[in-house]
Amino acid sequence: MTFEDFNLSSAIIKSLKEKGYTHPTPIQQQAIPQILSGRDIVASAETGTGKTAAFSIPILERLAKTKRSAGIRALVLTPTRELAIQVYENLRYYGKHLPLKSTAVFGGVSQYNQAKDIRKGIDILVATPGRLHDLIDQGIVSLNQLEVLVLDEADRMLDMGFIHDIKRLIKLLPPSRQNVFFSATMPAEVHDLIKKLTRDPIRIKVESTTVKAAIKQSVYYVEPASKRALLKHLIVEQAMQNVIVFARTKYGADKIAKDLNKSGIPAEAFHGNKSQNARQRALSNFKRNATRVLVATDIAARGIDIADLPFVINYELPESAETYTHRIGRTGRAGQTGSALSFCGREERDQLKNINRIATQALTVVEHPFN
Repeated sequence: MTFEDFNLSSAIIKSLKEKGYTHPTPIQQQAIPQILSGRDIVASAETGTGKTAAFSIPILERLAKTKRSAGIRALVLTPTRELAIQVYENLRYYGKHLPLKSTAVFGGVSQYNQAKDIRKGIDILVATPGRLHDLIDQGIVSLNQLEVLVLDEADRMLDMGFIHDIKRLIKLLPPSRQNVFFSATMPAEVHDLIKKLTRDPIRIKVESTTVKAAIKQSVYYVEPASKRALLKHLIVEQAMQNVIVFARTKYGADKIAKDLNKSGIPAEAFHGNKSQNARQRALSNFKRNATRVLVATDIAARGIDIADLPFVINYELPESAETYTHRIGRTGRAGQTGSALSFCGREERDQLKNINRIATQALTVVEHPFN
């Protein structure tokens, strides 16, 4: 199957070809025609399956083919700033040959330019809940003309405490809208929200094995005192030019990045204590290979899309197996292959047991010089 089989406009097909996309992923195959039909959609798909394109492409197609109203016609709500930026960049790329305008609004930066873009007139708004409500309260954003609502990573939004913001938002929207719902997991709170938000939705599920099978997962048993030496050894030995290293704390991320830089390995830390501009600068440097290693806390485990990222290293194991899944999902994305390397200290054995319980493949134990 190819994207042309969806009968998309020549403008979108042109953008996809320029990006090198010809064959849709499983979630795209299932979601694109259903979203084009106008039905409410509830999709269960993990990160790395190509879900951003799965809703971006049909929304652009739909808005380009229907009569334009004076106002925001589609809203994509995301849990984090990084994901909002990623979705916006995808919309802008896929729709670059279309007469549609979009922008992203999120906290951590001045709202001046965001408000300026909205006042000029946009078709699609990508937003985090907090900044969106700020702009609504100020009368800058009106959603009276909304045709499509997308909730991306709904489970993450509820985890972050945005349930009240979402319920408040729903009351402000026109009832005759299309609802598109993406969530990696479906806990009880998510099911409750689905019932309130959607009308007779079509349900789509992409099994996690389609993602994890592309990721080679391994574990290195190592004492905490030897982790830094092992990290540098692996980066050099395996000639890693692009790798995300996950640390448990902001202080730890800073310390690891500083140590790598001292050893001549360009690295930057990425965490919540960094300003939004600093985080975007670090991501930009990483994407253009000016930085070899991005040392991140779990704020980066979702919503960051880096094409062809070959390596992820868990310098410290996360507390939950679900977080492990999202971390390693930074590699092996959309049909690519990747490697996830995990360091396990003596005190982290319980976390490793939990990870092994949900892993679709056993983590391979690797011997190394720092045992």
